[in-house]
Amino acid sequence: MKFISLFSVIFLVSCSNYGQLNYIVKLPKSIKENSGITTIIDSTVWFVEDSGNDNILYKVNHKGQLLRALVVKNADNHDWEDLAKDDKQNIYIGDFGNNDNLRKNLSIYKIPNPETVSGSEIAAEKITFYYPEQKDFPPKKDKLLFDAESLFYFKGHLYIITKNRSHPFNGEAFLYRVPAKKGNYAAEYLDVFTAKVGKKKANITSADISPDGKTLVLLSNGFLWVITDFRDDQFFEGRVKGIDLGVRTQLESVTFTDNHNLLLSDERSKKTGGNLYSFSLQQ
Repeated sequence: MKFISLFSVIFLVSCSNYGQLNYIVKLPKSIKENSGITTIIDSTVWFVEDSGNDNILYKVNHKGQLLRALVVKNADNHDWEDLAKDDKQNIYIGDFGNNDNLRKNLSIYKIPNPETVSGSEIAAEKITFYYPEQKDFPPKKDKLLFDAESLFYFKGHLYIITKNRSHPFNGEAFLYRVPAKKGNYAAEYLDVFTAKVGKKKANITSADISPDGKTLVLLSNGFLWVITDFRDDQFFEGRVKGIDLGVRTQLESVTFTDNHNLLLSDERSKKTGGNLYSFSLQQ
């Protein structure tokens, strides 16, 4: 019996290895493929799920309880991949997942602060865009550069960071921007970020910028880049610090809670993931 008890303890510890992340809670089972996260008020989080799921915005508290499920009207969940928030608490849903680089209907949905909306539905405005650099649908294998899973808001614009699916893989992630208002836009190419840490770690799955606009974070599977000391939106010319989070679950979303602290989440996969975590940039 003692052997069984000791084995159980070792097993539980090994299954609870969250690296540098601080475990908060297991997310509700109804949110299996969370892909975007943002916060508005303390101790609650808003989530969306990616392709194949409903056009719903979920509110969860830090106890893992599902508090609200808002149907987003005037919107389709083709492949929702990230959430962003502006200084008026409007939320933006990035519907630009594009694994095969085939899509011509890339969208971002803008909704008002959901904390101010009663009922079970919320109306969205639609921002559509395209990448002028993409000429073929799909491009050749070495030009599969137009998937995206990352979105953040900064000074009136929405910034999109692409996810590289090229063969051979070169680690490049493009930075684009579009106005944060209803319309159809040619996304403006700004810069390229190149991560040289291997394909899985280099693919950017989420991004966010601090409330004071001084720190940008990029997330991948187990890796975090912290970018500071940039001017205006010349983000990639700033100081870049890479942090190995020490966890290899499918981390899909990150958001700031203040200028120094983050919340992160991963997708549920068998017996791992589906959790909410915190991480301090000051640790």
